[in-house]
Amino acid sequence: MNCAVCGNPVLCGRAIFHCSCGVFVHAHCWEKHVAQAHQPTFKIGVIDLSGEFIANKEEEQVGSQEEEQEGEHEAIDEQVTQPVEQGTE
Repeated sequence: MNCAVCGNPVLCGRAIFHCSCGVFVHAHCWEKHVAQAHQPTFKIGVIDLSGEFIANKEEEQVGSQEEEQEGEHEAIDEQVTQPVEQGTE
């Protein structure tokens, strides 16, 4: 059996993670698997002295632009997958 991320063999006695998606991953490959396969949402920011998280405004704008682009891509994909209806005259 091989690691789903690096492709190297999974050896007995080593730390291996079994993901909820069904793959086996080396412990040192875990973060890369989660970032690539599951693409979790996250915000980049800072924590102030009172312990509150403050998101970067630039990152929020970039995130909203990416969401708009994803919506456009989904709309295009739907148009491509749907058969073209031709009217009969």
